[in-house]
Amino acid sequence: MSKVITPKEKDYSQWYNDLVIKAGLADYSAVRGCMVIKPYGYAIWERMQSLLDGMFKATGHSNAYFPLLIPKSFFTKEASHVEGFAKECAVVTHYRLKNSDKGIVVDEDARLDEELIIRPTSETIIWNTYKGWIQSYRDLPLLINQWANVVRWEMRTRLFLRTAEFLWQEGHTAHATKQEAMEEAERMLGVYTEFAEKWMSVPVIKGTKTENERFAGAVETYCIEALMQDGKALQAGTSHFLGQNFAKAFDVTFLTKEGTPEHVWATSWGVSTRLMGALVMAHSDNEGLIIPPLLAPIQVVIVPIYREVEQLDKINATVENIKKELEAQGIRVKYDNDDKHSPGWKFAEYELKGVPVRLGIGPKDLENGTVEVARRDTRQKQLLPAKEAVNHIKNLLEEIQQNLYKKAFDFRSVNTFKVDTYKEFKEVLDTKGGFVYAHWDGTKETEEKIKEETKATIRCIPLDQKAEEGKCVFSGNPSKQRVIFAKAY
Repeated sequence: MSKVITPKEKDYSQWYNDLVIKAGLADYSAVRGCMVIKPYGYAIWERMQSLLDGMFKATGHSNAYFPLLIPKSFFTKEASHVEGFAKECAVVTHYRLKNSDKGIVVDEDARLDEELIIRPTSETIIWNTYKGWIQSYRDLPLLINQWANVVRWEMRTRLFLRTAEFLWQEGHTAHATKQEAMEEAERMLGVYTEFAEKWMSVPVIKGTKTENERFAGAVETYCIEALMQDGKALQAGTSHFLGQNFAKAFDVTFLTKEGTPEHVWATSWGVSTRLMGALVMAHSDNEGLIIPPLLAPIQVVIVPIYREVEQLDKINATVENIKKELEAQGIRVKYDNDDKHSPGWKFAEYELKGVPVRLGIGPKDLENGTVEVARRDTRQKQLLPAKEAVNHIKNLLEEIQQNLYKKAFDFRSVNTFKVDTYKEFKEVLDTKGGFVYAHWDGTKETEEKIKEETKATIRCIPLDQKAEEGKCVFSGNPSKQRVIFAKAY
């Protein structure tokens, strides 16, 4: 397979697809709209999963697992929820196959009494279960997370960003009061923000969604929005305050300390393998992936440079000590001394895969007591004394992590605009993209008209946005604050 990557300046979409495929993150599958996550891609997802799981448990949550199949009748109990997901549901209607002269066919006599929905999200099956778990205030709060796969029947798909089946986590919590539930929804948004900025090196804006963009069945949807290198926004995580909608739909009540029955208050929140797409698009370049060190499965790769086996034997002995010292510092290291490929091929391969730091060691380095250190983010190289390599690399990994965040933050700053007229609004979106702060009159009609005419949506109403009197860029009607518009994935 050719390793040539389409330049992002020429075709950003093809650049992204090239990176995902050629760097070994994922592949297309025989099932339309679904993907295969390859070992290297899954190793990155495992890092994400492990780190997030620790953050969830640190905030008091426990993992559980609920069925993949949900009775259709459950979806009818919460009207806005079913309306929001009805067009994306995959439905199981039969439970048996049989042989025929046409080959294997569905056994028409094996139709289910009630169709089953392959979960697009699990609120309904979980709240039906919670009814049996919650009786009194002593059972609250109930803080549950699930790592799972879901299916949403997408017509236009793109690896990691939008596929019919994807992996994610979904938190579902129950609380005694509205205040507790709202605090939970905001707390988990904070967890997602910390993960995106600290571990992914992706700056995000926290906000709330408009009524049009809210999760189906939510009273309030909180989100984090990131800006990709092509000027489009990507929703990186959401946290929902569900009020008592699902509790009432499934009659989940508890006895208060005073002995009166009340419906519980709920939240749900989730991030998915879409984060993999964000990671690729936020940092990578035309040479391949750039992975923040904290998420990289391999943080340091060591490549020997030699012509004769005797030279390799000597290099092996030196590298063994360096590798042990690096690993003692908690650094994930790979020593690639197989003879299948040349050092040049390996250099290009690990650059494509986004390994943060590469060490090269050859016969001259052994003589001089040096190593060559190359960093992936800037592609700078330097020759160092071998005895200084471990401390240097430890500091270098931290520097790369911070540099990637700063670079992404600076990019967002340069591509964030404030406009006051609809003409400016359209010009910015057409020529520059990015985040556009503009006044909006708060109506669905205006929001939909702007989307129809420009393909831009309101990404969020920023939580830190100050009140500001103004006029809607579209309608000219009064507005109390600016919101963020952008074209998005």
